[in-house]
Amino acid sequence: MSEFNEQSTTRDVIAGISLAGKLAMVTGASSGLGVETARTLAAAGATVVMCARDSGKLEAAVAEVRAAVPGAQVETLIMDLADLVSVRAAAAEALSRFPSIQLLINNAGVMACPLMRTAQGFEMQFGTNHVGHFLFTCLLAPALQAGAPGRVVNLSSAGHKFANFNFDDPNYREREYEKWQAYGESKTANVLFSVGLDSRLKSHGVRAFAVHPGVIMTGLARHMDEADFATLSERSPKGEALVFKSVEQGAATSVWAATSPDLEEKGGIYLENCKISDSSVQDSSTGVESYALDTSAAERLWTMSEELVEQAFSFDS
Repeated sequence: MSEFNEQSTTRDVIAGISLAGKLAMVTGASSGLGVETARTLAAAGATVVMCARDSGKLEAAVAEVRAAVPGAQVETLIMDLADLVSVRAAAAEALSRFPSIQLLINNAGVMACPLMRTAQGFEMQFGTNHVGHFLFTCLLAPALQAGAPGRVVNLSSAGHKFANFNFDDPNYREREYEKWQAYGESKTANVLFSVGLDSRLKSHGVRAFAVHPGVIMTGLARHMDEADFATLSERSPKGEALVFKSVEQGAATSVWAATSPDLEEKGGIYLENCKISDSSVQDSSTGVESYALDTSAAERLWTMSEELVEQAFSFDS
């Protein structure tokens, strides 16, 4: 097992790995971790499909990747995860253009926004972070199976510690909205989705992982102010000050999850600091909460998600 840690960068974890002949798709690729993830995968030889909802920002990100990686093989896909009509259209286009996919990095996300709703009325954090990615991934399953062996990486967060998933009112129809609780619930959903997806696709050669990238100053924090950062520190064990990572360190665990030989034959697990996480212990900012890996909760969320997107999925050959 390679000895990487919280200071490891994308350059460290990709060293010696060739992705020539592989196709990687990255959501939320117009800024921050998404751009760095795309750049790193392209530099290793992969064809990278960069997905985002804003075409102008996406084209600027593509130009950044191509400037950093001469000869980079980059494609684009427009998708708004907060609108399932857009997700379905993007997935259909992706299946047509890219019938074989080896890596899917579900990197896009929303954090700590005011109470907002997606086009279909879901609470914005749950709807974007989980429901949109759930539908997109399930619709891409034929291409993932065709491209096997492959991996799906779902960006979660240590924020999953803020809250277990609320099955009674996931969209805040009947309870008072609290943005950090909602964020935590959506991040727990990301881990549970990884558990459920891995159980369904591992027999087809596709494994799923949940990743905590660390605390990084990116566009994800656009809804946050000084008080929010203070709140995050207060929520950390013993009120510890936040420790920030660089973008290259923050994207490292995603890249490691997508490419590391150490993770072959593994899946349905939570990763942080370029390692497999241990179970969380009391007053710890690291590790994964047991409720986020609960298989019965993962199955319950899967059923609920199918109901919300009004489509059931079977991955049998």
